[in-house]
Amino acid sequence: MGAEMTTSTYVSGRHGRLTVRFDRQATEDEVADVGRAANDKVMEDVEIAEFEMDRSEAENHFGQKIYDAFPVPAGVERLRIVLIQDWNANCCIERHVETTGQIGQIAIGKPRFRNAKRELEIEFDIVG
Repeated sequence: MGAEMTTSTYVSGRHGRLTVRFDRQATEDEVADVGRAANDKVMEDVEIAEFEMDRSEAENHFGQKIYDAFPVPAGVERLRIVLIQDWNANCCIERHVETTGQIGQIAIGKPRFRNAKRELEIEFDIVG
């Protein structure tokens, strides 16, 4: 779809919202592709690894994308990395499931584009 940076996340129970930087409203096909890709990754039941690294080592290995739009104070020297191999790596303080299969089927709702912020908000529910 082309979105590269997450600007916010929210999860409460089986409902959530992911907001990404984007330059326009997503098409129905793009939204369907996101849902398919997410559910394909759930069906693969791949490991979600969590580990700590020195900040400089993490940045050298994964680059700046591990931060998305979430600032980490300059004084933080160790980062907790959440990694889905060949899919995504992020710096995160939250606990996660051990495998993608533990998530369950994901239903993507209608996205909302915020033109002033150049953000696309995608709601989702865990239905299975």
